[in-house]
Amino acid sequence: MPVMQRIKKPTTRKGKKVLQAKEPKPVEGPKQCMFMQGRNPSERTRSLLKDIYDFKKPDAVYLNRKNDFVPFEDASLIEKLCDKKEAALFGVGSHSKKRPHNIVLGRTFNYNILDMIELGAENYKSMEEFHNMKVLAGLKPCLLFNGPAWDLNQDLKRLKSLFTDFFYREKVETIRLQGLEHVLSFTATDDGMIYLRSYRISLKKSGQRTPRVELEEIGPSIDFKLRRTKLAADDLFKEACRIPKETKSGVKKNISRDAFGSKMGRIHMGKQDINKLQTRKMKGLKKTPEERKQMLLKKKIAKRAAKSPQAVK
Repeated sequence: MPVMQRIKKPTTRKGKKVLQAKEPKPVEGPKQCMFMQGRNPSERTRSLLKDIYDFKKPDAVYLNRKNDFVPFEDASLIEKLCDKKEAALFGVGSHSKKRPHNIVLGRTFNYNILDMIELGAENYKSMEEFHNMKVLAGLKPCLLFNGPAWDLNQDLKRLKSLFTDFFYREKVETIRLQGLEHVLSFTATDDGMIYLRSYRISLKKSGQRTPRVELEEIGPSIDFKLRRTKLAADDLFKEACRIPKETKSGVKKNISRDAFGSKMGRIHMGKQDINKLQTRKMKGLKKTPEERKQMLLKKKIAKRAAKSPQAVK
């Protein structure tokens, strides 16, 4: 028997605004992410989640409390916390003898688990071990995916989409060269290894208009091993990726702009009879009695000509 869920209506103006903020929008903002500790987390997993959290700030929250649960066995706690924190992405760190230094990255759709991918941090070098200048918090990174395995393996293809969701912020219409300061490089191999490297971009003088680009590693440096996956069905994933009709821009025909940027449009109209146009009944546009007599006389002559053209001649 299906369970009917009671919809609670807001009783105050503030409660109405809170519910409206949770409703889906045609253009969503940056996705919120929640990082939390699972069963018996290790120092490596805690430091690793902290580094990813620093890249994701301010669109992220980090929970220090330990939780005794396994995401692949019971994900109800994640769904509950994602609903409470309004987070669409999550990361869980745990550690065991069977799966050491375990990291689970995932996302939700309609506050239910959509995708979960388990990764093992085999080699890790934190950001603090790189003694150099870092990038500013909240900076949108440039994502670079190396290797053909990202498009050949179905699990890696979904992991590529998950990484893009994690580090994607607001939509950018134009790119300023000086604004590109951070690069995240993901290299995938055929044996299921993913190498994550982080670089800071430095623009040097080259004597030409195009500057010389240098990359300096700033950390973290992580070697992931692909483990378990729990992917959504194709129809559910298609529904989650559906684009609203309001955001689709159709082809605008017969619209152009002049040299000053003004918008100009061209319309196509059929043939019109000027005598049948409705004008405002003002005194200056009214016909005189003589004009009315001439108009009536022309109509009578036209009727006679239609009935018997010989009589008119």
